[in-house]
Amino acid sequence: MDHLKEVVKNRVLGNPVRLGIMLFLLPRGKVPFGDFIPILNITPGNLDSHLRTLERERYVTIKKMLLDRPRTVVKITDFGSVETRMYIRNLHKALDEV
Repeated sequence: MDHLKEVVKNRVLGNPVRLGIMLFLLPRGKVPFGDFIPILNITPGNLDSHLRTLERERYVTIKKMLLDRPRTVVKITDFGSVETRMYIRNLHKALDEV
C-alpha cells in the first residue's frame, strides 16, 4: 500500500492531462506547443494552464525557439523525467497490490 500512497501524494501527475503531457514528452524530450493539442484533445488555453503548472513544479521548461518558424517548445527536465518514471512505477506496483 506504500506505492498507492506515493501515487495519491503526487498532485501534479495525478491530473490526467498533466500525466498525458509528461508521457508524450518522455520519449521525445521536447515538443512544440501545438503538437500536444490534437494528441490530448484540449484547447490551447487549457494546455497552457497545465503547462504552467508543470513549469512551476519544475517538470518542464517552456521556451521560444526558431525551428521552421518561431515556436513555443516544451522540454522535459531531468527532474520531470525522474518523477514521471517513478510515478508510473509506483502506479504499476499499486495496481499489482490491489
